[in-house]
Amino acid sequence: MARLLSRKIPLAELHCHLGGAVTPAIMWSIAHSQGIKLPTRDYWEFRDTITVSEKRARSFDGYLQLFHWTELIQSSPIAVERAVYEVVGGAYRKNNVTTTELRFNPMKRNRGGEQDLDHIIAAATRGMDRASLEYPVKPGLIFCLDRAFPYELNEIIVEKAIAWRDRGVVGIDIAGPESATFRVADYRRLYRRARQFGLGLTVHTGEAGPVDEVARVVELLEPDRIGHGVKAAYDPRAMAMIRERGIVLEICPSSNLNTRVVSGWDEFRWIFDTFRRNEIRFTINTDGPEMLKTYIRDEMASLGRLAILSVEDQEVVAATSLAASFVPNVSDVPPPRIEPASRVVVEREEA
Repeated sequence: MARLLSRKIPLAELHCHLGGAVTPAIMWSIAHSQGIKLPTRDYWEFRDTITVSEKRARSFDGYLQLFHWTELIQSSPIAVERAVYEVVGGAYRKNNVTTTELRFNPMKRNRGGEQDLDHIIAAATRGMDRASLEYPVKPGLIFCLDRAFPYELNEIIVEKAIAWRDRGVVGIDIAGPESATFRVADYRRLYRRARQFGLGLTVHTGEAGPVDEVARVVELLEPDRIGHGVKAAYDPRAMAMIRERGIVLEICPSSNLNTRVVSGWDEFRWIFDTFRRNEIRFTINTDGPEMLKTYIRDEMASLGRLAILSVEDQEVVAATSLAASFVPNVSDVPPPRIEPASRVVVEREEA
């Protein structure tokens, strides 16, 4: 039996979509509490509707379609608050995940403008606050821009991320299906602006799109991390750029297998070997633990069992994840300035 990564080692989940991270039972409860008409009255059929299934053909587009119902159910402040709270707390209880970065598109939670965007965001921060009161965790939010959105809507999302950066929003991302109207170069200014305000930068690339997009993203957007990025292994130029700039990859093995982005574990073995030869730093994530029916330690255990990553490799991955997180370490945050008691007394007497 392969040796497992110790559960005492704290983990960081850097690539986790809110729409794929809430357990079906909680989603069922949230839907009914809001009076949402679901496609079925049978819980087990509902569970199959929002999770991967052997009955359903695996594909990238098919995986994205699973988010239709999860995003709809999470489209209210009450739903978002509970969803975030449940995910952060559940990750700690199940896997000792002490740093959770949850990413979502707030505009896909406001029912097309029916709900106020700031109320949705405030609800997400309340969910993080509640979980942080109960568990020793450090959560953060990443706002996803969408490749299919007009530039103007994505610009609003970036401005919201900047406005809420002191309340737990730690970064921005670009996600969504491939779009004929999306051009990496169009987002250079927005990404520079986000960086100026201290936000972390990540981008979904090297997944379903063309291999050469990875190098364009690195060159034009200068991200700190790359979401997925497995196709970068096939581009020596991208490998060199990633290594030289210290960019960290957010690898999601089960997700890439389900979407057929990676053909199987043998291909993954070659990809990881290529990353190590090129001294590429990478992390292991779930993408959506409940939707994909896997947790971060399951991902590690599979890679260990197949002799793709040794326990020592997994320990390095765990350390890399914590170091690469956009969530500030408590020790990095300057303590609040407290006036000396004597000075306060003098000022009161003078008043």
